[in-house]
Amino acid sequence: MADVVLDLLDRRPVWAIPEWAVAEIRTALPGGWILYSATSPADGSGDGRGVAPEPAVLDEVQGARVYVGYGVAPEILEAGAGTLEWVHTGAAGVGSSLHDTMRRSGVRFTNSAGIHGPPIAETVLGMLLYFFRGLDLAAEAQRRGVWDPDPFFRADTPVRELSGATVGIIGYGGIGREVGERLRGMGVRVLGLRRSAAAETSPPGVEILRGMGEDGLGVLLDQSDALVITAPETPETRGLLSRERLERLRPGAVIVNVARGSIVDEEALVEGLLDGRIRGAGLDVFQTEPLPPESPLWACPGVLLSPHVSGVSRGFWRREVDLILENMSRWRAGERLRNEVDLDLGY
Repeated sequence: MADVVLDLLDRRPVWAIPEWAVAEIRTALPGGWILYSATSPADGSGDGRGVAPEPAVLDEVQGARVYVGYGVAPEILEAGAGTLEWVHTGAAGVGSSLHDTMRRSGVRFTNSAGIHGPPIAETVLGMLLYFFRGLDLAAEAQRRGVWDPDPFFRADTPVRELSGATVGIIGYGGIGREVGERLRGMGVRVLGLRRSAAAETSPPGVEILRGMGEDGLGVLLDQSDALVITAPETPETRGLLSRERLERLRPGAVIVNVARGSIVDEEALVEGLLDGRIRGAGLDVFQTEPLPPESPLWACPGVLLSPHVSGVSRGFWRREVDLILENMSRWRAGERLRNEVDLDLGY
């Protein structure tokens, strides 16, 4: 019977736990502890929502003290009732794990927030530069097979420098800070929006705004040349960027969403792109995934799409294993865990 269950053999090779990672975790366990690493495929798509655990995994969870997977299904907690003390998800999102069984369990729950930060931040930077430097205009001319510098030479050209611009980041947590750090290095003024009123020292070049009122989100919308969305999906953030709020953005603003599609009103976004109020949108997430063939976003001008892959990186497993090992040490010492999820706030 296992003490620790790893259910991380994702069907997508880049997210399937490598052998060296299993070996490191096994070596770090106390003497006599048994580790079980699943041999059946898991599915961490999104945050592992809606995927039933394999019977072999449920068998091993019975009597286990720790479970690590992509999301935590109710069946896992039911199988481990009475013995499970700590569960961890390899995903940053926790929406599918915040079910009644989790809330009743009393089990400590951690996620992988921030682990995906570096690659996502690089994707955000690429998407911003794509529109600020007119690479979309160059790509369109290349597609048509024409030499067309005219859009760059116009008096009202949309091409500008990212340095000196103001970029608002909705959700200045682990990923938001990674984005902000890169932008500050380019001379960008960064506005970081946080829900919490907790005190936090702002790094040079970053202004921390708080709350969804006029002093927080209102200031960010009014002053941003570009908007980056890195907030978790919660009841408060669903539909946050409504039609009315999108209309408050500065003319020619760029929007990048690497969080969740439910945060943005897609219909209003398309309208803003078509009438030219919004310069461009870099989207890695959508209200419905996969994006339906009939979605107007496929053919909408000023849109750069990627299929929810902004976090893909071969560097993930080193950071993820380090997090698991650190929390294993903290858990055994009875200390506070990194990335412990607040079940009420949803992150």
